[in-house]
Formats: sequence, C-alpha cells, structure tokens
Amino acid sequence: MTHDIPEQPATPPQPTTPPAEPAPDTPKKRLTPLAAGLIGLAAGAGIVGATWAITANNGTDEPATFTLTGTFALTEDAVTIGDSCHGTGGYDDIGTGTSVTVYGAKGDVVATGQLGDAEETSYGACDFTVNVPDVPKGEKFYKVEVSHRGTLQLTAEEAENGEFAGSLG
Repeated sequence: MTHDIPEQPATPPQPTTPPAEPAPDTPKKRLTPLAAGLIGLAAGAGIVGATWAITANNGTDEPATFTLTGTFALTEDAVTIGDSCHGTGGYDDIGTGTSVTVYGAKGDVVATGQLGDAEETSYGACDFTVNVPDVPKGEKFYKVEVSHRGTLQLTAEEAENGEFAGSLG
C-alpha cells in the first residue's frame, strides 16, 4: 500500500443546480376584429386593383372605328377619258382622289378620305366609290362632305352599314 493521497482539485466542487424551467408560453396576441377587417379590405382592394390593371392593359388602346363606305355620283358635266371618269366645267373638282370629310354630331372633323375609282354609267354620269377609314364609332349621326359641296347627314347605323349615297349635278 502506498500512502499517497490523490491530488485534490484546487476549488471545491460547486453544488449542482437543477436546470431552469422553460419560460411559460406567452399567449399570442390575436387581431382585433377591426384590424382583421381592415387587413382583409386592403388585401381585397389590392387583388381587385391588380386584376383591373392586368385586364385593362390587355385591351387595345385605340377606340372602336369603322370604315364609311358607299357611292357618290356626278350626274352632270362628267366625262370619261380612258379609264378615268371625272367632272368638267363647274364640276372639275370632282374626280378620283377628291377629298371626303366626315364630321361628327358636334360638327368636328372625325375622319378624312377620298373618292375612289369611278365608273361611267349608262346615262353619262360618274359613280365613284367612297371609302373613309378610321371613323370613330359613338356619334349620334355623321355628316359627309365631298370636296366643298356641302354635307349629307347619315344616322350612325347608316354610316356603319355602308349606306352612304350622294350625288351632285
């Protein structure tokens, strides 16, 4: 046997303490009905606004239009030379390419075009085609003027259905 004493630690052992108990769960705060309603309202408005923005941008930016079509007859002083039928004398401003102006119900110019090709009729007149593109829809009526010869009024339905028919002479 040896008389050696085992070496002792320099600091005395600390008493062990039991582990701390976890903190009790604090109850979660619930939203008041008013706060929940306001959040729901804001979320709903956001969804509706986003849907509106997406669908609004998918449409065309151009207003609805139509092409005004019909005929215009020059019944006096018309002459045909080759394939060209046009007016003479006091009607020399009437021929293929003559301006056609379309006015809206307020009297403002809404579209312009020109007389198209013409055919000589059996009674010596010239029948021109009328074709005015991009006439905006939505007027109660339209007035159509060929050259500077005065206006003819059409209902919106007549104009949109290609029922323009004018004559001079």
